Amino acid sequence: MVWTNPSIEDYSDYAGDQLVELATEELCEQKGLPMVLRLWIRNCPELIAAQQPVLASVAGEFTTRLNFGLGSLYTTKLDGRNLLPKLRLPSYTVTTIAGAGRFLTIQTRTDPGNVE
Repeated sequence: MVWTNPSIEDYSDYAGDQLVELATEELCEQKGLPMVLRLWIRNCPELIAAQQPVLASVAGEFTTRLNFGLGSLYTTKLDGRNLLPKLRLPSYTVTTIAGAGRFLTIQTRTDPGNVE
């Protein structure tokens, strides 16, 4: 079982996919982008999907892993306000368990990123 415990690189790929889904929902479908950017960006979901490799890399940098041998617990804390402080970007905290080559996200929290 230990050999099938996913690596941090495996998790980064998984997290990049998950971040694409979350960001698409938050920014594109719920009109989370400022009006000026919505006018400028024609295909928001496609633009975000194209950033999957970058999001995977960023997720890997902001993830902590607790390895329990038979499985791992990954916690990713990605704060949009730290990445681009001038924009109202959401922050995400995602908790995922992994084992036997599989991932299961058990908790996702989103802070909408209100700028005061």
